[in-house]
Amino acid sequence: MNVRILAATIGRVLRQLRHDRRTIALLVVVPTVLLTLVYYMYADKPTPPGQQSVFDRVALVMLGTFPFVIMFLVTSIAMLRERTSGTLERLLTTPLGKLDLLFGYGIAFGLAAAVQATLAAGLAYWVFDLRTLGSSGLVIGIAVLDAVLGVALGLLCSAFARTEFQAVQFLPVVVIPQLLLCGLFVARDEMAGWLQGLSDALPLTYAIEALQEVGAHAEPTATMWRDVGVVFGAVVLALVLAAATLRRRTG
Repeated sequence: MNVRILAATIGRVLRQLRHDRRTIALLVVVPTVLLTLVYYMYADKPTPPGQQSVFDRVALVMLGTFPFVIMFLVTSIAMLRERTSGTLERLLTTPLGKLDLLFGYGIAFGLAAAVQATLAAGLAYWVFDLRTLGSSGLVIGIAVLDAVLGVALGLLCSAFARTEFQAVQFLPVVVIPQLLLCGLFVARDEMAGWLQGLSDALPLTYAIEALQEVGAHAEPTATMWRDVGVVFGAVVLALVLAAATLRRRTG
């Protein structure tokens, strides 16, 4: 990768985002609205003494899953548009390399995710009184990493889609199984053995576990750092695979 070209790519993607009000609304407004719905769903649930409230447990996980899902959807469609409009074809006739392009997308959307996660976490902590034993900074950092994971997987999946409709179809194939098996609905140790094995192979599992570690421990744990390392490795692997499978044209 060329640092100068990478920086130029990041700037181009951020300028595109700045002029796309609908995408900005999707990135910034939608997670806060969904978090508000979650709060009022559980606001009246009683909390046993000495235990986390239902909202604290659910909202902590949602701070990671909302950015993951939204970023996957946005980036898979955005990259597909680059191909179908011919923009990608023109860009790749310049010194821009595939890794410059994809890592530029990842970093640019990661910056957008930082704004998204900070706003959502601010709402959760200071308006809805979310309580975690670990720091809010760690929660925001892991939420941003979750969003970048969604970006990386979205870029990878976009290489196999020919239309925006096909890009959206990857959502139930790639995203929903990870949501079902990450331990959000059923504890992983209560799953059948083969489901546990499948869960262990999915990166979102480690992202959610890292958030839960922050919620349950005042200091960062070895498990949390391991999980963060696994998710970061999955991001890099997905971006490298996306570069290897990236096609100039759709058709």
